[in-house]
Amino acid sequence: MFEMPAYKAPDFSIEPFKSSRDARFEPVVAEGVAPHEFHATSIFPEYVKVEGNWILVEESRMDCVIVRTQNGFEVKEFRKLKRDDLVAVGRADDGSEGIYVHADGFLSRKSKEDAFAFRKGRTRESSYTLDYEMLYELLEYERDKGYIVWVAGPAVVFDHDSRSALEKLIRKGYVHALMAGNALAVHDLEASIFGTALGQDILHQERRRGGHYNHLDVINEARKYRSISLLMEEKKIKNGVVRACYDCGVPIVLAGSIRDDGPVPDTITDIISAQEQMREHTKRATTLICVATQLHSIAVGNMTPSYRVESGMVRPVFIYVVDISEFAVNKLKDRGSLAVKSIITNAQDFLVNLERRLA
Repeated sequence: MFEMPAYKAPDFSIEPFKSSRDARFEPVVAEGVAPHEFHATSIFPEYVKVEGNWILVEESRMDCVIVRTQNGFEVKEFRKLKRDDLVAVGRADDGSEGIYVHADGFLSRKSKEDAFAFRKGRTRESSYTLDYEMLYELLEYERDKGYIVWVAGPAVVFDHDSRSALEKLIRKGYVHALMAGNALAVHDLEASIFGTALGQDILHQERRRGGHYNHLDVINEARKYRSISLLMEEKKIKNGVVRACYDCGVPIVLAGSIRDDGPVPDTITDIISAQEQMREHTKRATTLICVATQLHSIAVGNMTPSYRVESGMVRPVFIYVVDISEFAVNKLKDRGSLAVKSIITNAQDFLVNLERRLA
């Protein structure tokens, strides 16, 4: 059975915390511009010393600043800073300047390791059996007690079995929010209408004559109806990832990119607006699963802290990144997050294995 890892808070009754100074705050002079030597937040739990007391910043994210409010602290992006906002300043994060970044709160006591050992990294040769077993237990727990956010690339709908597996996971309650780009929606709808993805049959992998027009026809039809939901109603679409999300009330955030065809309606083409909508879900996330989409994985991973505070208790946020490319999975892991688990495999194998084990 899944057991939530315990959080070990710092002992602020000992030195150097006990005698360190209070954090300094400087007012914003120009809107959207942080004071000189602002403190930039990380993905880890951070504590700020005010009037001799160390206080946890309960909701954080990477590369923002800490603003002192009447009720505590608020973490803000630079663009949201207003004149006279009081921003924490100081580049030391060891507590000496009243700010402490606690990176070891969830680390278990490890056995002594040899200085030299084989297979310390995660590669295509790694064994992932234990990772899968832990993920099965985690998702069963999180389905009812957490908030599972998926980040998916179009590869998940290029294959009949993986597309079906993700649809079933949505309908079984293992997806609470889905983030993707224009392409996932386009090719999922293409599969529903034509049985293809980029003109290739998703079941037999055969090229359809003239199939390269299929996704463009889908975009054109969706734009004619002005929304994805109306397109699905008019075309009587009953299957697929997008259909399952609409049926189950699972929010989808489609963030557009510079290379998009169309895009289909409901794709957010303003990057700030897209980021804001994505943050609404990442700040609630307790588990994040990124599959076969390098850029979206990095973007969402950078928005997601490694912890959440629930009912006064600090718990970890679990982050999984799945890709066939070692570079892609290690790119996100290089953020330094203790929470990231990387699985190097293709999207089809991952999703099918997951769906078959989860009731």
